[in-house]
Amino acid sequence: MPPVPPVPPPPPRRGTPRERSPWAAADGDETPVPGPPQPADVIDSDEETLGAEPVDAPPDHSAPAQNGSVATARDVPSIPPPPPPRATLPPTRPITEVSQPRTGIGSAVTRWRGSLPEVTTAETENAESDAAVAAADQDAPADVVTRSAPSWLLSLVIHLIVLLILALITSPTGNGFTNLVLDFGISNEPIEDALELDLSSPQTDDLIEAPEDALDDTLLETEIPEIFETVEPAEMEAIQPVLLGAEPIEISKPMFSGRTGAMRKALMAMYGATDETANAVKLGLAWLKRQQHRSGYWSMVQPYSNGAVSENRPAATAMALIAFAGDGNTHLEGMYRGEVDKGLKYLVAQQDRGGFMAASARGNERTYAQAQATIALCELYGMTKDSWLRAYAQRAVDYALKAQASDGGWRYRPNEPGDTSVTGWYVMALQSALGAGLEVDPEKMKLIDKYLDSASVYYGAGYAYQPGRSDATPTMTAEGLLCRQYLGWERNDGRLQEGLKLLRTDAPFDINQQNVYYWYYATQAFHHVGGPLWTEWNDEMKVKLPALQIKDGSERGSWAPQGDRWSIGGRLYTTCLSIYCLEVYYRHLPLYDQN
Repeated sequence: MPPVPPVPPPPPRRGTPRERSPWAAADGDETPVPGPPQPADVIDSDEETLGAEPVDAPPDHSAPAQNGSVATARDVPSIPPPPPPRATLPPTRPITEVSQPRTGIGSAVTRWRGSLPEVTTAETENAESDAAVAAADQDAPADVVTRSAPSWLLSLVIHLIVLLILALITSPTGNGFTNLVLDFGISNEPIEDALELDLSSPQTDDLIEAPEDALDDTLLETEIPEIFETVEPAEMEAIQPVLLGAEPIEISKPMFSGRTGAMRKALMAMYGATDETANAVKLGLAWLKRQQHRSGYWSMVQPYSNGAVSENRPAATAMALIAFAGDGNTHLEGMYRGEVDKGLKYLVAQQDRGGFMAASARGNERTYAQAQATIALCELYGMTKDSWLRAYAQRAVDYALKAQASDGGWRYRPNEPGDTSVTGWYVMALQSALGAGLEVDPEKMKLIDKYLDSASVYYGAGYAYQPGRSDATPTMTAEGLLCRQYLGWERNDGRLQEGLKLLRTDAPFDINQQNVYYWYYATQAFHHVGGPLWTEWNDEMKVKLPALQIKDGSERGSWAPQGDRWSIGGRLYTTCLSIYCLEVYYRHLPLYDQN
């Protein structure tokens, strides 16, 4: 027989690369800044190291040929292999399938009348063998019972036992039972084989004759009782028309319903808004949209020019959200709902179990960021009543109440004796919570008056930065008077009127002395009081403030921080506060009736 070529060895196995292990490092640092809060900047960087080491494969060897020679293709003739030998084993005999008798619960089959096959002569022999098996099984009565008991019968018995137990437990007379013993066993009495049920209709050849008078077509008259009682129509009182403007309109504080729709247009016309103020707000919000990071937050230092001296992402995000919400945008509706939704999700992700959201900010800036973030959550919840947001807003409010000092104010750390600047932001946060329907302890609100009394000068007409100081400033005075308005001072209160007159005389709206932080509080205080004081302030503000807005270039729509008293806050800070001023016509409904 010619030589057979050797079988080639299997291909070598390749090594497997190592698993990749990504790693990332992040760090951030920033310096504190006075004024409203700005979160700390966090610089994220991700790197990935990939490595793979091949595993050496075994060398490829071929089996040596016989007699020390290597067979080649030419040495092997093309002769087909011989056919396989034919089978010489005798044919196998098919195995006869032996049916095993069925045993166990549920093995019996219910047979219906007419469904049993006829017993043929060929089956007689099988019946005799089955009889022999049955005679051998007489010693095991349990098998007989279980084979003869249908599954539905066992299920019925078990359910009856369970119902009996439940009846004894719930029955009032069951108190007399102390022990209940159920005896389960196998009956020794023979039970007939499977039940035969006949559900067919009975057949009969006998006809039933009805009596002749069974059918009677005679009509009878009878009285049918009424099932509905007669109801007398109720007398409706005449609805008296209400004449709008006949009486003063009571407006609750603070409400957010004037930010959209017809109410917004009416308020803008009533309080002196113009196309210039509306366009300035529109441009400002468009600028804010362009500055949002893809992760949802805003920054105090970038990507724009003239940023703040330090980073504060929670504060920047909260201030942007307040600007969007003031114009009627929420995470559910509005032109900027997408931006608001991303910013809101970033903000709530910063909140811990205690309600604090400014952990990434530095030093004294944290308290401003926390207060502003609380305002944003409360306003968005108040505008939407979105259930998932309520818990976050309420935790922020609870944190504010716990951080209040014993003198009634707030400062840089929880329970630290307060200052007027930080206290004003928290008063606005709690008022937003009340307007949203959140829970606020009224005793805590009353305690704020205690602080304001200690920080007031000129018998309550002016306010200093901290208690014990006599140097009242325009910014702290405007902030203190606004807090007094929200806390219940009447419109004609002499201290309130005197303080606003001092502001109009000594600190008018002057672009040569830019102080957007003062303008923010003074604009609200004058707006709520209304009358000539508001008209004089608004006539200057609605013209001069839009004129300061950047109208072209990459910063189109923003307000430059250069020249402002709080320029350290950066471009986003001055832009947001300027937008708040121009939204004042509808952002919060006035606290006093305007007759």
